[in-house]
Amino acid sequence: MKIEKKVWPEYFQKILNGKKHYELRLADWDCEEGDVLILKEWNPETKEYSGRVLEKEVTYVGKTKNLSFWSKEEIEKHGFQIISFK
Repeated sequence: MKIEKKVWPEYFQKILNGKKHYELRLADWDCEEGDVLILKEWNPETKEYSGRVLEKEVTYVGKTKNLSFWSKEEIEKHGFQIISFK
């Protein structure tokens, strides 16, 4: 399956440079090994896409509920997923 997601510029660049090989996302959508993430650079200040896009194959998906980046309600509802890609 191909899955499109927004990525903020600082993280997009790290992925592009080969320094970042994972994504931490709210687990409110399905993602499995073998899926392809289509990562689109998104500027949160201008609320626009830059036009830069990367495609990454998902190699691992781990889920947990033991982190506190999102509200307690969102965590209780969805949990987390950490996505590794190559």
